[in-house]
Amino acid sequence: MGLLDGKVAIVTGGSLGIGAGIVQRLAAEGASVALDYHLHGDAANAIAAEITGKGGHALVSQADVSQVADSQRLVAETVAAFGRLDILVNNAGIEQPTPFANVTEDQWERQIAVDLKGPFFATQAAFKQFVAQGGGGVVVNISSVHEDLPMVGNAVYCAAKGGLRMLTRTLANELAVNNVRIVNVGPGAIVTPINAATLGDPTRTQALLAEIPLKRIGQPADVASAVAWLASDQASYVTGTTLFVDGGLMIYAGSL
Repeated sequence: MGLLDGKVAIVTGGSLGIGAGIVQRLAAEGASVALDYHLHGDAANAIAAEITGKGGHALVSQADVSQVADSQRLVAETVAAFGRLDILVNNAGIEQPTPFANVTEDQWERQIAVDLKGPFFATQAAFKQFVAQGGGGVVVNISSVHEDLPMVGNAVYCAAKGGLRMLTRTLANELAVNNVRIVNVGPGAIVTPINAATLGDPTRTQALLAEIPLKRIGQPADVASAVAWLASDQASYVTGTTLFVDGGLMIYAGSL
C-alpha cells in the first residue's frame, strides 16, 4: 500500500530536477500523476513512460503556468484523464539572479508571473475542482528557504517566494472550510539544474556546505519525500505552514 493509493496529482514543472523527483515519488506511492512541462517535453515523456512501464498512470501536458488559461486547461485535462483531482504540487519556478540596480521590468514580470502568479491561479483552478467533486484536497507549494532567508542579488526571486509564504498562510485560513489544506515545502541547496553553476565550482560549493549543519547538498528525493508525506492523509492536521528541507541551513548559527 502506498501513501497515495487512488489519489490523482498534478505536478507543475515536472520534467526536471525537484519536479521530476516529486513526480516519480508520488507515482511510487500509488498516485496517478499529471506532469506539466514548459520546454522539456522529451524529459517529461521519458518520466511518464517509466511510470507507465511500472504499471502506474501518468499524463504529460505542455503548459506555461504564467498563463491562467494554461493552468485551467491542465486541471481540465487531468480530470478528463483520471476522473478527479486530489493534489496540486506547484513546483514550476524560475530564478534570474541579477543585482538589484540592473533588474529589468521584463525580468520582474517573468519571475513574478511564474513564481507567484502561477501558483495563485493554478491553486484557484484546482480549488474549484476540489469543491465541485467534494472531499477536499491538498496544495503543496515548492517555495524556498528564500521565502524567509535573504539572498543578495536575487531580490525578485526572494520577493516572489516571500509572497508565496503569505499566500499559503492566507489561503490556509480561507480554504479550510472546504477541507482544503495548503502547505509550503522550502528546499535549501538541492542538486538540480538551477544550481549547476554553484555546484560546479568547488570553492562556492565548500562555502555553501560550511553553512549547512548536515554537511551535504540535498537531492530531489529529499524534497519529494516531504511532499509525499504532506500530500497524504498522514499530514491531515498540517496546513498553512512551511516545512524546510535544507539540512539545517535556516538555523545555521556559525561561530555563535
